[in-house]
Amino acid sequence: MSAVQTIEVTSSEDGMRLDRWFKTHFPALGHGPLQKLLRTGQVRLDGGRVKANARVVEGQVIRVPPLGPETTSAMPKPRAAVSDEDQEFIQSLVVHRDRHVIVLNKPSGLATQGGTKTSRHVDGMLDALMFESEERPRLVHRLDRDTSGVLLLARSRKAATALTGAFRSRDTEKTYWALVAGVPRPETGRINLPLVKAGKAGDQRMVPAERGDRDGQKAETVFATIDHAGQRFAWLALSPLTGRTHQLRVHMAAAGYPIVGDRKYPGEPVEPDDEYQLEDGLDDTLHLHARQLRIPHPAGGMFSAVAPMPEHMDRTWRYLGFSERDGAEDQLFDEGERFR
Repeated sequence: MSAVQTIEVTSSEDGMRLDRWFKTHFPALGHGPLQKLLRTGQVRLDGGRVKANARVVEGQVIRVPPLGPETTSAMPKPRAAVSDEDQEFIQSLVVHRDRHVIVLNKPSGLATQGGTKTSRHVDGMLDALMFESEERPRLVHRLDRDTSGVLLLARSRKAATALTGAFRSRDTEKTYWALVAGVPRPETGRINLPLVKAGKAGDQRMVPAERGDRDGQKAETVFATIDHAGQRFAWLALSPLTGRTHQLRVHMAAAGYPIVGDRKYPGEPVEPDDEYQLEDGLDDTLHLHARQLRIPHPAGGMFSAVAPMPEHMDRTWRYLGFSERDGAEDQLFDEGERFR
């Protein structure tokens, strides 16, 4: 770019830090070169000098001086267009939509974001969820590939800032449903078990930390038994008080009640009694579902999102005689259990 530009701040950029604004518009402009432009007054905000941490306001004008050709040499590649098939698929997952948020009921097996050997994921289909908005939805939290249920998207940068702040401050209530092998005793309680990475290169698994391990990350889970089928299976409500990778799966396996269908954290092998044996055995898909999320809505007030159970869990519930009415979230945890 060889000429001075004056760019007006848009409504979607209102409140954004100036350095973040530059990262969005000129991703190849490094931190050091930007700081030099700011120190020498070549970058101006409404005609005045400005610092990198200043917050821009809709309607303000940013003066951008001539930038070298290297600032455009590392521009990100354009995203691949979403196919008609994927557009229809991702839109079919929407269970709630308003001006600020979109809620998906993510199926088991669909990754939230891309990675090694992962080409089909929610993040790659977000362009199909813009609807009437000019902004691409943003992921504000994650679910494991094998976990189904509530996945929240922000429809604007401002909404994303509010929602990520709520997650960061733990001003949220998350309820997962799981089918586990065995029946916990006692039937309600709290698991406080720090976790660490397994340690092997490329291994994403988490394991309980050894006593005194300084690398152990605090991890707490509240659980409540909703129903059980004999002593072989229990339907649990799980509420993570922290957000560690695979936390619920590791905690339940470590407690001796692995989640049915969890191949990564199977715990001790458990075979169901003949009384509860399906013709071809229980579905081996992970029986862990993000059932409900309560979070402050960007427009004010508390927002509650609920995701219907996936087909494989619905079949299991019907087979075992469980009724969804027994899982009313308000009956499961009191404030003292969910928050300290």
